[in-house]
Amino acid sequence: MAHAQNADVPTPAPAAQTTTLDQVQVTGIRATIQTSIDKKRDETVVSDVLAADDIGDLPALSIGEAIETITGASTHREKGGASEISIRGLGPFLGSSTFNGREATNGSGDRSVNFNQFPSELINTVSIYKTQRADFVEGGVAGTINMETVKPLAYGKRNIQLEGRGTWQAYDDRLKDNNGVGWRGTASYIDQFDMGGAGKLGISIGLQGLEGSNPEEMFSSSSTWVACDGREVVGATRNCTQVDGNDVAGGVPYYLAPGSRIYRQFVEHDKRDSQFAALQWRPNDAVEVNLDYQHSKRDYSEDRSDLSLSSMMRNINNRLVSDTGALLHHTGSTSIDSTSNFLERDEEYSGGGLNVIFRPGPAWMFSTDLSYSNTLRNQYERSTRLRAGRTDIHGNPVAGVKNNRYVDYTYDSIGDVPSIHLDPAFDVNNWDNFTDSALVRRRQQTREHTIRAGRFDVAFTPESGFFTAIKGGLRRSEATYTDFDNTVELSTTNAGAIRAANLACRQQFPQDDFLDNASGNTIDRWASFDSRCLFRAFTGVDDTGPSDDLRDPANNDVTEKTSALYVMGEYSSEWFGLPVTGNFGVRWVRTDVRSVGLRSDLDVIDNPDGTITLQPTGDFTSQVLKSAGHEWLPSFNAAFELRPDLLLRVGAYRAMSRPDLAAEGYGRSFNLQDVDTEFNSISDALRSINATGNPRAEPLMSWNGDVSLEWYANDDTLLSGALYYKQFNGGSMPVVVDETFIIDGRTVVVPVQQLATSDQTSDLFGVEFTASHSLSYLPGIFSGLGVKVSYNYADSNFETEDLRLGASTDPISGVVTPGIVEPANIFGLSKHVASAQLYWALGALDLQAIYKYRSDYYQQFVGDPAQNRYVRDTGSLDARATYKVNRNLSLSLSASNLTDEPRVSDMPILGSFREYTTYGRRYYLGLRYRF
Repeated sequence: MAHAQNADVPTPAPAAQTTTLDQVQVTGIRATIQTSIDKKRDETVVSDVLAADDIGDLPALSIGEAIETITGASTHREKGGASEISIRGLGPFLGSSTFNGREATNGSGDRSVNFNQFPSELINTVSIYKTQRADFVEGGVAGTINMETVKPLAYGKRNIQLEGRGTWQAYDDRLKDNNGVGWRGTASYIDQFDMGGAGKLGISIGLQGLEGSNPEEMFSSSSTWVACDGREVVGATRNCTQVDGNDVAGGVPYYLAPGSRIYRQFVEHDKRDSQFAALQWRPNDAVEVNLDYQHSKRDYSEDRSDLSLSSMMRNINNRLVSDTGALLHHTGSTSIDSTSNFLERDEEYSGGGLNVIFRPGPAWMFSTDLSYSNTLRNQYERSTRLRAGRTDIHGNPVAGVKNNRYVDYTYDSIGDVPSIHLDPAFDVNNWDNFTDSALVRRRQQTREHTIRAGRFDVAFTPESGFFTAIKGGLRRSEATYTDFDNTVELSTTNAGAIRAANLACRQQFPQDDFLDNASGNTIDRWASFDSRCLFRAFTGVDDTGPSDDLRDPANNDVTEKTSALYVMGEYSSEWFGLPVTGNFGVRWVRTDVRSVGLRSDLDVIDNPDGTITLQPTGDFTSQVLKSAGHEWLPSFNAAFELRPDLLLRVGAYRAMSRPDLAAEGYGRSFNLQDVDTEFNSISDALRSINATGNPRAEPLMSWNGDVSLEWYANDDTLLSGALYYKQFNGGSMPVVVDETFIIDGRTVVVPVQQLATSDQTSDLFGVEFTASHSLSYLPGIFSGLGVKVSYNYADSNFETEDLRLGASTDPISGVVTPGIVEPANIFGLSKHVASAQLYWALGALDLQAIYKYRSDYYQQFVGDPAQNRYVRDTGSLDARATYKVNRNLSLSLSASNLTDEPRVSDMPILGSFREYTTYGRRYYLGLRYRF
């Protein structure tokens, strides 16, 4: 297929002449965009590509932020950086991510890739395939993201590169730990060797280390919300009365309330090390061997100080409620806790593979690929709590605390965060007041995700005819996921022990100006304690270690085996008088799931105030659930050459997205022993039994169609527009499954809610637009200006019911309990996603500004199923300047989140405030040297 040539690039003079004309060498961001345009054009499916000729030239600070600049891609921001990727407004579970064409593991229990573990300096191509091909790894309803490292022989030259960056987080100025400056260092080496009779050998090695901090400030709420009876006056000594969907359908008014509100201050430290290596060997023209290996290790710590208003559902009166049930104003009573938490997480990733290609002749190619990917995450938390008591450490009454150990408050939902006014008689900054219900908790969590996979492919190239290639192959993979939780919990009401620990472990509030940028905030500091000091004071040791019995009914043990076969034909022909190329084929996929869970017997404990708690007896039984299914995934792609510079692409395919591995767990979690989880009755207590997953959940299937028109006016100019449609055969909704538990020695049938794939059909329509252009024809310095803009619009009638407050179905009887709150749309769907890049090449200086916008979306929790959470509209501005001192040395200055954009979320409906998180601006000063 012919490529339009840039008329501004002069042609080399004939060899017979003694002089040659200088060629225009395009470098920097403009060169990266040119390479990306060229690769997009050459792809056989509807796609968008971000590519650089040299490693380290991707115009972004991380892989996640690089992907954000690709049309239709958006990210969910955690710790101030880009994490989960949504394609065309569809959440990460509807897409698939691969590294060098293979599935990769992570420590979160979902199917997305942890992009932070792959250094952007060692990646040179990121592709998003928006239509499917039969030989792709299954899983891309939204699309497939593939990251690629450089192939050393294809790279074709020696490169030794050293790069260092210093980082500074603006919010670190508020902290009192003096850890504001971080660093990131990268080294890479690529080379090729002619080994004579042994062929050619290429090697690539990359190393990276980094260390820094991630300052955050947060106002949050619990992840469990209930619907309360709007008719009642709530007594001062009890929680509101909950209502269900049948009550609301019968006309009972309601309001939505969380269990707690939390002010959270962080001091964090992050350290990572990565090593990449690749070997490419061609002993002759018939054989090629590729071997690659990746390893990364992350050590992360978080020292957290919380002020927890831990029982916000008591005494809720004087209510102002919106039409949708959101609490806008109310009074109430709550216990008040100063909670300290020290978390340590180490996460290690190892992956790699062996790929062998054999070409016995020009018509045949055989390829085999064996791969391994493993992520092991260990997390240890030591948390302590001191609650405001009726008397202080000297035995004097605490002003503002009532006999039931609760403090009155007034809540107003105004400003960026709600205004909470505690009884002015209570001093939240006085350490003396926190003398009650001391709690020490050690929690250990281990997650391990492993994928072992192998595939075999064969391709036949006919000498002539309609088909240019006929391909087929098979793939087999086994994914295992285990999570392990162990909690050791000690509590005491011993006044002497609490007094001694309180006096010994006080600390000054760790930062200044807490949430000072958030309008409405009323609490900017509180009495805080050293978490490790308190832990030692109450236990006598730095770490108690795990409990003697490591069994836990919340643990998951999932094995998923996948078998796939495909056949595909690639063709080149003429249809309707137009040259056309493309492919069509079908993929067959079988999935087998085996999930193991424990069930715990429970005792009912009667509390003095008339409430109850559930307590495990220590007796467990193991249960295994198996499920299986298979699907056919046909696909068709065609690219019509309307003109040498104008392409019309069409694609139609069926795709599948499996539930996350963690969502296929068979564990059950219980809110049991904490004082804050007292229940009014056994029926209320049984509502606390949650399913960690559902092994029976079926994949989400969809039929998809795409039409894309792409104009390649010249090397610098791309205009493209696409229309796409998806019909989903299934949706996510709660079902109520009767399960048996032993409670107080009796077998009790408990209705347990869990998420399942429904039979509903829903649609999604979308349009996307991309424009990229260099203004090289402008005079003087303005000739270096260029722009790239992209926009995606998507709308769907997909419904995701809230796990607790949405409509639910009994799968046996078919009885539907109506929902209280409106369902969310599909995970990750933002109606509007846009990005704009402005770059300016001024000789050796490259300037770039990137603005990214995403409208509100439903953000699913990773791990245990939880209620619907919505993230509000967000937009952020990043900037980058690079100065090339000479052919070897370059300097860079980058900044992210210049707009100081917070992340704000609601739950379980939009307008019902849940969380405000702010990160501040970040700056990076870098130096790169190439040999």
